[in-house]
Amino acid sequence: MTVSRIPAFLLALLLTGTPAWGQGLRTPGAAPAPALTEPAVLVPGVRSADFIVAVVNAEPITNQQVSAQVERIRRQLAAQRQPQPDLRELARQVLNQLINDRAQLQLAKESGIRIDEPSIDQAEQSVASQNQLTVEQLRQQLQREGIDYARFREQLSEQLMLTRLREREVESRVRVSDVEVDQYLAEQQQLAGDPARQLIHIAHILVVVPENADEAQQRERQTRAEQALQRARRGEDFAALAREHSDAPDRSNGGQLGLRPADRYPGLFVDAVRTLAPGGVAGLVRSGAGFHVLKLIERRQPGLPPTTVTQSRARHILLVPGTQLSEAQARDKLNDFRRRIVSGETDFASLARQHSQDGSAAQGGDLGWANPGMFVPEFERVMDQLAPGQISQPLISRFGVHLIQLLERRNAALSEREQRELVRGMLRERKTAEAYENWVRDVRARAYVELREAPQQ
Repeated sequence: MTVSRIPAFLLALLLTGTPAWGQGLRTPGAAPAPALTEPAVLVPGVRSADFIVAVVNAEPITNQQVSAQVERIRRQLAAQRQPQPDLRELARQVLNQLINDRAQLQLAKESGIRIDEPSIDQAEQSVASQNQLTVEQLRQQLQREGIDYARFREQLSEQLMLTRLREREVESRVRVSDVEVDQYLAEQQQLAGDPARQLIHIAHILVVVPENADEAQQRERQTRAEQALQRARRGEDFAALAREHSDAPDRSNGGQLGLRPADRYPGLFVDAVRTLAPGGVAGLVRSGAGFHVLKLIERRQPGLPPTTVTQSRARHILLVPGTQLSEAQARDKLNDFRRRIVSGETDFASLARQHSQDGSAAQGGDLGWANPGMFVPEFERVMDQLAPGQISQPLISRFGVHLIQLLERRNAALSEREQRELVRGMLRERKTAEAYENWVRDVRARAYVELREAPQQ
């Protein structure tokens, strides 16, 4: 089976060389580009002399460049056991993407955007970490896959340049007003009355009653279930109780059944939790399988923000490069801070108070409890990978160079204001995706693009 078209976001991800690279560096809302006429690209695998297939502002794109990208994508799709697309359609999409990227890279260079070696080093480290490899193991993997290391770093630099250009030209200009948030919430509330659309998340403990159980066995199993119910209502950790008491296969993950539409749960379960608030435990439920203890984890209406989130509390040290401190020097300085903290020579809070150039310095770098989406993506991505107490490697964001320590995580109920901010963030992502599509078309329209015919065979 072939697929006629690869989604634009996946194409942009695959063009980067490794899946994790795209996950780490690509910008939101990768947009499909304006359609091209049929490009003069030969089907990959057909050997011929190289030739120019397109010119972007006097900069050529060759058939070999397109073919190499097509072959890379095919190998990656094969490794992921994904269907292979039609080769000519894939070549057309690749050429289209390369033209867009080339026009944007030219604009980035004209705008004075430059990427230094420490930034590329960090991007390489990010690729390695996301693939659970060391940098040296990543380089060995690239060699095995026939990917030139110098070209890999060059592409990292290009992706960083495109990211910074898009942040400046698109993301920084998107705003969401309070009126837009109010209007969205009002529209979703009108749909909230339909119970079939409601999403619920239930955890359960199942005490199985054998099909041929006598009355004594049934009483014994019911007693076990009632004991688990009483402990759950006293506030004991439900996941631990599930692992201890449940006979269900999902006991290893705390008995959680997942967030799903109400009509995908047994009617007995839905009825039992109907009047519960999140965190509540229902009375004992008997089904054909046995006795169930049910806890409502979450109740959500599609389109509305969640009522609870996992919050992170972290602290950081921020160094802002300038005339007196280069980006590379800031990284070296933070690497030294990290070494001293890990070795026990000093503590994170003291160094933050002495050296951090962020407003949190007076609090030892403590950023307080934060909901998902409160920090810029490059910061949050690294923070989310940390275990409590762990310290990151230095990372570069649009604000400077950071050293992060995750202090703790917790599940917390969201206030009305916080829920509104989540909606604002969701609407901002949508508007950013739309603005990005328009921006891509505008950059493309302002570039001189000439498609070339293939030479006669």
